[in-house]
Amino acid sequence: MNWRTAVFGVIAANVVFAALGCSPARAQVPAEIHIPGDRVFPESLTSSADGAVYVGSVVGGGVYRAPPGGDTATLFIPPGRDGLHSVFGVYADDRTETLWVCSNTLDPAGRSAPSHGELHSFNLITGASLRYYALPSTGAYCNDIAVGRDGTVYATDSNNMQIVRLAPGATELGVWSPDGAFGAKGGLLDGISLVSNAVIVNTFMTGKLFGVSLKRDGSAGPVMEIPLSRGIDHPDGMRAFGKRNVLVVEGGGPGRLSKVALSGLSGFKGQVSTLKEGYPDGPTAVTVVGSMAYVIEAQFKALMGGAEAKINPFHATAVRVGKP
Repeated sequence: MNWRTAVFGVIAANVVFAALGCSPARAQVPAEIHIPGDRVFPESLTSSADGAVYVGSVVGGGVYRAPPGGDTATLFIPPGRDGLHSVFGVYADDRTETLWVCSNTLDPAGRSAPSHGELHSFNLITGASLRYYALPSTGAYCNDIAVGRDGTVYATDSNNMQIVRLAPGATELGVWSPDGAFGAKGGLLDGISLVSNAVIVNTFMTGKLFGVSLKRDGSAGPVMEIPLSRGIDHPDGMRAFGKRNVLVVEGGGPGRLSKVALSGLSGFKGQVSTLKEGYPDGPTAVTVVGSMAYVIEAQFKALMGGAEAKINPFHATAVRVGKP
């Protein structure tokens, strides 16, 4: 192909995109990503820098992957690889080419069995198993994951209301957060993100948002509950959005995708705005690809409703969120 053919090809493609009312970049992000199967029940999703999207399966187990620009996810990490059980939180760390995965044991109906929470790591490109780490506390339940700029991995233990940490080079997870900092057991510590040198977490049952400052030595600083401009109803998955925002899905009510803009110097305040409302199948996670956010609905109500419950096709849907 000579340069004239290449140039005219690009021009023709842009003409087609313009006729369709979209830009080439927008055309590469599908409105939906489909996850085949009737026992997937996806609780979490994440995305890598190239736009690939990874989805965890709670009941079927394993991790699915949609390639950049692809509208269908296929099985990437099979159930049971290196002891992998029901998958909850997933997080893609491009800098180390690692996919971090929360694994827990559930009974066949999708309810918690005697808990066996683990944090697994896989190669982000090949899916090869790297190693796994048991959560340190009795009855642990690994829920969601975030990774700091220095490679430190943080995860929420929902049952024990704790943040656990894996420092670079460490061989074991340790409890990082102060005891009782987020309330009594039963509050279900859930989503986690890193924003402005602080770890931000939410509690699913009590609907709160907390900030934990990071000290220079990596230890946890003061913990504060973040006052919000409006309540958040059963917050679940959460992702950093720029330097001072988090995107969070709310599983209560109609189901929402919301943005919390964090402000303040001595302590955060959160301005909550609704980006989209109306996720009837229970939104549980969000990830950002370019100027779009994908939201997944786990359909846990259908799972708990027994064999007669109606299960809709599993998919992640895109919402334009623009720049932070």
